[in-house]
Amino acid sequence: MAIELFSGIPVSDYARALQWYERLLGGPPTFCPNDVEAVWELAEHRYLYIEHLPEHAGHARHTVFAGDFDARVARIAERSLRPDRRETYANGVRKATYRDPDGNEIGFGGAPLPSSE
Repeated sequence: MAIELFSGIPVSDYARALQWYERLLGGPPTFCPNDVEAVWELAEHRYLYIEHLPEHAGHARHTVFAGDFDARVARIAERSLRPDRRETYANGVRKATYRDPDGNEIGFGGAPLPSSE
């Protein structure tokens, strides 16, 4: 069975969030099913969406693993967004966490750097 994912992020100001996520994700949404939702396809059958739900905004926490971690973080920086936190775990996995205007956390994880042994 194939894995499909729709992962939602509640936001308080749709227009402001739309602009921020376009910068984070590098472009406009893949589609907008209505006036209060925007959807980006991150990989085949894997979607991240924002939805205007002010009463729930600020509580989302998502991590997306990316094979191109360093390049992705660099491209996001070119769009004037910097991670709020960067971490390297004991196993070498790296993570850059961004916070949207509501405080929702979107992290990008990446494989450990190759060892220099």
